[in-house]
Amino acid sequence: MPLTRISLRKGKPAAYRKAICESLYLAMRETFDVPEGDRFMTVSEHDADDFVYGADYLDIRRSDDLVMIQLTVSNTRPVAQKQKLYRRIVERLTESPGLRPEDVFINLVEVLPENWSFGLGEAQYVR
Repeated sequence: MPLTRISLRKGKPAAYRKAICESLYLAMRETFDVPEGDRFMTVSEHDADDFVYGADYLDIRRSDDLVMIQLTVSNTRPVAQKQKLYRRIVERLTESPGLRPEDVFINLVEVLPENWSFGLGEAQYVR
């Protein structure tokens, strides 16, 4: 059910972008009860002029390798589980494709379960 949007600067090879997607998917499977095959991800690449960030916001030293990740999910998980997800995403992304922990920015957007339609014009999570 996560809808994952990944933003980064242009110039990274396809294998790098694929590794980000795979690492994110594995972290979500391991910590966030994401079912097998529940993979809906987009990667957006941006020119330097269109990729703006606070290089030192909150005393975190970011580089131009920053990856911004936005996950839209159902609002069904406790804070502890979210924190576990954030840590696991950083662990996975430092393993592959080799990001620095400082260059992983995560934003979680929570929506009600009835705000999803996976096709057929139906709200599959409405019971």
